[in-house]
Amino acid sequence: MTLASPDSRPHFQILDGLRGVAALTVVIFHICEAHATSHVDQLINHGYLAVDFFFLLSGFVIGYAYDGRWPGITIKGFFKRRLIRLQPMVVMGSVIGALCFYYSASPIWPGISQVPVWQVIAVMLLGATLLPLPVSMDIRGWQEMHPLDGPAWSLFFEYIGNILYALIIRRFSKTALAILAVLSAIALVHLAVFANEGHVIGGWSLDAKQLHIGFVRLMYPFVAGLLLFRVAKLTQIKNAFLWSSLLLLFVLAFPRIGGLTQLWQNGIYEAVVIILVFPLVIYIGASGRPLSGAANKICKFIGDLSYPIYITHYPFVYIYTGWVATHKVSLHAGLPFAVLTFVVSVSVAYACLKWYDEPVRRWLQKKWA
Repeated sequence: MTLASPDSRPHFQILDGLRGVAALTVVIFHICEAHATSHVDQLINHGYLAVDFFFLLSGFVIGYAYDGRWPGITIKGFFKRRLIRLQPMVVMGSVIGALCFYYSASPIWPGISQVPVWQVIAVMLLGATLLPLPVSMDIRGWQEMHPLDGPAWSLFFEYIGNILYALIIRRFSKTALAILAVLSAIALVHLAVFANEGHVIGGWSLDAKQLHIGFVRLMYPFVAGLLLFRVAKLTQIKNAFLWSSLLLLFVLAFPRIGGLTQLWQNGIYEAVVIILVFPLVIYIGASGRPLSGAANKICKFIGDLSYPIYITHYPFVYIYTGWVATHKVSLHAGLPFAVLTFVVSVSVAYACLKWYDEPVRRWLQKKWA
């Protein structure tokens, strides 16, 4: 695939669609998680790996969008563009989290109703900056660095990846980037197989162990995505959106391997998925023929929706999880409310996209960029 100037590059419609598929899968995973008793009986069992997929996709897209623009674009200009793209919905996610906070009161968060309003507002304002909060400021009790909107932890690491790219990694040769990818892959294998009970779950707390997990989960996918963009020779694959989506859904929904006794087996599975399968998914998607008609509309819709729904859905999942815990509801009995939670999450995300995110970004681009 030969590309002209950076500004005239074609858009990867299928990658947008894959981002949407992963984001919607995350919502379903989190809703089902309310009914799980362990990692073994969790439906959409490896849905949390969507975060690692997002990091890899981010590395690929950042390289595609910006590698050819230096030094025409300054570091300041790069950060402005990233802030305009990401920060408005970070603010909205924190606001929605604060509005939903007291409605999620439950025995699993016994102290929520006693948290003073001023403290919720303070956490909301700090959360809107995406600065990670220490455990001492966790007003929910899950040791989250963003207790009003848990998934914001991955946006914190997304920003770190962007900073590393702009200041350091963009200057790396393909060889240096490959070496960094190999070293990062080794760290990922160690984490998944030996150091973290057979999975890569974690990264959302401001303590040494969780920060280590977060950095390891960020580094290989982000670097590998950037390397994939620089070295891949894209082809023309028929039905690429179908095949890449099915492969992505398959690995995210695959059951836990090895049970609670052979933890290393699941660690190997997750390492293989992140190191090998996710790059293949993105390669297939990037090599897809241009879409038209219904397929293009679907990819655009779920692609546009992907970020708003990812960053705003969890406050509603908190409410659903609290209700399930309070009333000890099975998935079968709670299915109508689970569907309602999903529909509300999608609807709120779409409203935020059309009435807040897109207008705010247009205004910021006009006034700031």
